[in-house]
Amino acid sequence: MKRLMLAWVVTAVAATGAAVAVLGLLGNGLTGTSSHVLSEGEVRAALATATTRAAATPGARPSPAAQGKLIRSAGGTVIASCDGDQVTLRSWSPAQGYSVDGVEPGPALETKVEFEPDEGEEIELTIVCSGGRPVVRGH
Repeated sequence: MKRLMLAWVVTAVAATGAAVAVLGLLGNGLTGTSSHVLSEGEVRAALATATTRAAATPGARPSPAAQGKLIRSAGGTVIASCDGDQVTLRSWSPAQGYSVDGVEPGPALETKVEFEPDEGEEIELTIVCSGGRPVVRGH
């Protein structure tokens, strides 16, 4: 019986030791935190490098048109953007008590999203581009 207990303890200690060794090789301790803390100078250098790379990368900062315009209605919200006369729905989210019944996201000359309430009339948004900006065309 003592041998069985000793074998179990040895196995448990070996398994725990192996687990700690693997975590150490991965660069993290048991708490999952990094073992290397950056100095203030290292943080400044990393931020400067990241800022320089982001500024030098073409298209790193999306234009307002690419980000889209938020359009609100009683049935929900839509984010749409224009590329020339083509409109694209980037996202849509129903308001509380509504669900999305149908979506034509584009890109196209016009896009649509239908918000259906639990009770009552559905709200259909038809979105087009006018002057390079998304606008709702009658509902």
